[in-house]
Amino acid sequence: MGLFDEIKKKLSHEFIDIIEWLDDSENTIVHRFERYQNEIKNDAKLIVREGQTAVFVNEGQLADVFTPGTYTLSTKNLPILTTLKGWKYGFDSPFKAEVYFVNTRLFTDEKWGTKNPVMLSDERFGLTEIRAFGTYSFRISDAGKFVVDVVGTDGNFTNYEVNEHLKSLIVTRFTDTVGEANLPLELYAANTSELSETCQEVMQPEFGRVGIELEKFYIENVSMPEELKKEIFEYSRLDKLDMSKLAQFKAAKAMEAAAKNEGGTAGAGMGMGMGFVLAQQMGGLMGQATIAPQAAVQTGAAMPPPMPAQVLYHYAVNGQQSGPVTFDKLKELFANRTINRDSLVWKQGLPNWIALKDVDELKVFLGGSTPPPLPAS
Repeated sequence: MGLFDEIKKKLSHEFIDIIEWLDDSENTIVHRFERYQNEIKNDAKLIVREGQTAVFVNEGQLADVFTPGTYTLSTKNLPILTTLKGWKYGFDSPFKAEVYFVNTRLFTDEKWGTKNPVMLSDERFGLTEIRAFGTYSFRISDAGKFVVDVVGTDGNFTNYEVNEHLKSLIVTRFTDTVGEANLPLELYAANTSELSETCQEVMQPEFGRVGIELEKFYIENVSMPEELKKEIFEYSRLDKLDMSKLAQFKAAKAMEAAAKNEGGTAGAGMGMGMGFVLAQQMGGLMGQATIAPQAAVQTGAAMPPPMPAQVLYHYAVNGQQSGPVTFDKLKELFANRTINRDSLVWKQGLPNWIALKDVDELKVFLGGSTPPPLPAS
């Protein structure tokens, strides 16, 4: 042993009798108290401040754990270490042990996000991709378990290191949760609070296994490809608008655009002419029901057939019969997932209850179309 080693050893025995950690980095989670050959003197003072926990490790084994306070180290307050060391007749001085100070304060505003898009299957749009990002907060709830299972022998374990471990866990559990939720795509962005709470409940047991408590978990944004957004917006409009009115509106816009393209006086005249034609067409559609029978007889026009009676549907939810409701109301119930393709429905004329997907006029709810059979050759 060299001269300087002897001096260090002597100084450590005479002066290093206070074990404490003052953190000024604000990002250190675990700090190992360093001293010459990990030796601790008899009656050494251990100072654990608020927001800290001190963990003693003996040759890789978890020993005693100290919460905030000031301690004089002896066999009375080191029962586990005393057993591991085999101190049958008293405290050996000095003794060797590693002391880790664990920062137990709340770490807030930690970032997470999906590096790669998450694949989802939607009944209307097929396989789709979404991305998400947000923040979370955590604290160390079991310092001993965290040191043994995560830190190991790392003498200065930082916030960055634990975040890399947690982000992978978060993304994995987020992917599982949104996949099992099976929500319509447009509802993910509208239900981030509920989805955040569900994800936190799912993730907490995984965090707890390594001594971490997930205090808060937030999904700040769920995004999808722009072309998919357009499809969803169009679908929502079609679901709310009357199809005949929508067709009339689009026809009017098309004729207006065609008139503008002609330009000049001729274009203006054409635009006016198309406006009159459109007005007549729409006025005719709106006024057909008010044509008097006498006028129809005088002009020789054929009388329209009587309006068909409105079909009403009964449906079953959780084994309970509900209804009757109209076609539009049934479509609304399908859109908000009150019923689905396999739900039982009945209308007048059907001998029994059958699945919605097997009713011809209700197949439009499922999206897409089925061509009629080919004619016989």
